[in-house]
Amino acid sequence: MNDIGSTKKIEEKQSFWPYGWWKLMDDYKIGVIPLPLFIIAGLLILTEVLVTGKLPSEIVVMVVTCAFFGFLCGEIGKRLPIVGKMGAAAICATFIPSALVYYGILPTPVVEATTKFYKDTHILYLYICCIIVGSIMNMDKKTLIEGFLKIFGPMVCGEIVGMLVGVGVGYLLGLTPFETFFFLVLPIMAGGVGEGAIPLSIGYASILGMEQGEALGRVLPIVMLGGLTGIICGGILNRIGKAYPHLTGNGRLLPASEDDDIMNKKAAKSELAIDVTTFASGVLLAAILYMVGMIGHKLTGIPAPVGMLFAAVFVKLVSGVSPKVLSGSQVVYKFFQTSVTYPILFAVGVAITPWERIVEAFTITNIIVIVCTVVSLVTTGFFVAKKLGMYPVDAAVISCCQSGQGGTGDVAILTAAERMELMPFAQIATRIGGAINVSVSLLILGNFLV
Repeated sequence: MNDIGSTKKIEEKQSFWPYGWWKLMDDYKIGVIPLPLFIIAGLLILTEVLVTGKLPSEIVVMVVTCAFFGFLCGEIGKRLPIVGKMGAAAICATFIPSALVYYGILPTPVVEATTKFYKDTHILYLYICCIIVGSIMNMDKKTLIEGFLKIFGPMVCGEIVGMLVGVGVGYLLGLTPFETFFFLVLPIMAGGVGEGAIPLSIGYASILGMEQGEALGRVLPIVMLGGLTGIICGGILNRIGKAYPHLTGNGRLLPASEDDDIMNKKAAKSELAIDVTTFASGVLLAAILYMVGMIGHKLTGIPAPVGMLFAAVFVKLVSGVSPKVLSGSQVVYKFFQTSVTYPILFAVGVAITPWERIVEAFTITNIIVIVCTVVSLVTTGFFVAKKLGMYPVDAAVISCCQSGQGGTGDVAILTAAERMELMPFAQIATRIGGAINVSVSLLILGNFLV
């Protein structure tokens, strides 16, 4: 009798509903989405588009849409042979959507809704502020101070060597130093589109007498291709870090002291007991600090993410929030890192990554100059950082961000490198480094070369 009862229990446990269904939920995932929910999400999007002919841009629908396509593209990249382990997931999540839009494969309602949602909500800024604040709150004070002071060494040396190598290679390929520097090398290190390509195009239009549209058309493809090269370099650095663990801090720039390690272990344990209100306070802290950055931008002209970064550093150094709220910020960081990155990259690819511009830049000469520039920039950052006692792989990842497409490029590069903790330093490299490059170069162009 007992054997019969045991057999029935085993059969019940092996039945598809609900145990088989639960197994599908737990064991098979696309990104972070359980496979059954992923399929249901795709069917719902398809039904909405076919039945109504449009897709609402409201946040609930966009969460499902961006998650579905973002994790799908990321999963494709992860499963590619060889390059799947070298940053292909971030590349695919950004550039596959861009290509699908250009060739008319992605349904128009999806494109229109995603573009409207991205531009209306500025969701990227929420993502960046949560990542930056969580990263800073997770750093020990020693690493924070020394990291910000030391990172400028590899940055400056990398830019100087990168510029010299880029101009030299361009000259060997038959380009003039003027053309190579101002239309190939400088756009790579200009800090992205909004802070780099557009100010450059305005400056060129004013100084060189060009149409701004023409100048932007020449600069923008180079920015895109430079960012793509940076993503690939980030993926390669990640593989180097895994092959040679002594060269990387896995998201740290400097070795931490024993006391700092003990504090980080305690913080990790406290995260397990975190409640919903603490998580909410971590989100609110990030949003408040970003508002501080916005007000600072209006008063001083400093980009809001950089102002927010300085505010977060100040709060951390003066112990302005409790350990519990710090833990909340760290959990918020991990949530956005694991669950929001690929949806954000999908939205970026659809809304602000024109595929035709990227294709325009694919000439042999451009590719050689850009690759040589970025590789020399990153390699110099690697060896200079090693001399300064920093983890060379992690410092070189920051050097990759110097060639990225602003905030979106930082997200893609750090995702490929699996070192999102470096976002605060990446923002310094991209925003401040790019602004200095553009300002100084335009000043020299206007006063000495024209």
